Amino acid sequence: MFPETSPASGYNERKTQRQFMGQVLAASAASRIEIVHDVGSLRARLAQWRRAGETIGLVPTMGALHAGHISLVREAKRHATRTMMSIFVNPTQFAPSEDFGAYPRSLEADAAKFASAEGDLVFAPAIGEIYPPGFATLLSIGGPATAGLEDRFRPAHFPGVATIVAKLLNQCRPDIAIFGEKDYQQLKVVTRMARDLDFETKIIGVPTVREADGLALSSRNVYLSAKERAVAPSLFAALRRCVHDINDGVIIETALAAARKTVAAAGFVTDYIEARHAESLAPVTSREEWPVRLLAAATLGKTRLIDNIAV
Repeated sequence: MFPETSPASGYNERKTQRQFMGQVLAASAASRIEIVHDVGSLRARLAQWRRAGETIGLVPTMGALHAGHISLVREAKRHATRTMMSIFVNPTQFAPSEDFGAYPRSLEADAAKFASAEGDLVFAPAIGEIYPPGFATLLSIGGPATAGLEDRFRPAHFPGVATIVAKLLNQCRPDIAIFGEKDYQQLKVVTRMARDLDFETKIIGVPTVREADGLALSSRNVYLSAKERAVAPSLFAALRRCVHDINDGVIIETALAAARKTVAAAGFVTDYIEARHAESLAPVTSREEWPVRLLAAATLGKTRLIDNIAV
C-alpha cells in the first residue's frame, strides 16, 4: 500500500515537478546553440563563419543573464549575421573583498535564454583557459579608467576589465562588440582601449534596460531584500530630478548636492553622484561643457548599485 500524501507533500511534489520540467526545457533550449569551452574550438567555428562571408557580433557577459543582456543580443543581431556571447566570471576585475565566489553562475539557464534570443554560440571558458599557469600580463590604462569614479573605489577593476575584453577581442575578432550603458564608465574604458590598441572591432553601447519603477536591471539586484528592493528605485529617481533641475537652470553642484541628500535620506550610503563630460568623463561645472552624463554609485544594505543618465 502506498503511503498517504499530505497536502503539503503534494505541493512539494508538484513544485519539484515544475522545477524539473523547467530544467528540462532549459536544457532543450540550450541544446539548440553551440557551446565551446576552449579558444581553439572557438576560433575554428568563427573561421568557418568568416569563410562563408558572415559577420560576427560579440556580447561579453559574466552570465546571470536578464532582460538587459538579452537587449544586447538583439542589438548584436541588428548589426551582424552571427551572434556569439562569452560567459566568463572574470576574477581579475574583482577585489579580494568583493563577491567573486558568490557571483551567480548558471550556464545552462543562461544558454537557454541566449538560445531563446536566437543567438548562435556561447564561449564559456574555464579560468585556466583564459589565465593559464604563468599568466603575467595586465593592461595599464588611463583616460576614462582614471576618472575618479568606479576606479576610486575599485582600483583593480578596470585593468581587469580591459585585459579580459582585449583577450576576447583578440580571440574572437568580432566585427562588433556590444556593451550596456548601465556600466557607463566601463563602456568608455572599453571604447578608448579598443581605439588605442587599434582593434578593428566596433564598440556599440546600448541604453540601460529598467524595471517599470526605474531600477536598472543588474545581476546584483537579486541580493536586495524585499524592503531594499522597494527603496532601490530612489537612486534613479534622484538622478532624474537632478537632470530636471540642471535643465531648469539650477547650478550643477547645487543640483548634485540635493540628489546626494535625497539618496542618503532614502537609506543609501553614497560613493559618488557626479556630473561628467559624456565622452572623457572629466568633471563639468557648467551647462557650456555639454554633453553631460550623471553617474552614481551607492550601497543599499549590502548591495552596491550603479546608475547613470544623460543630461
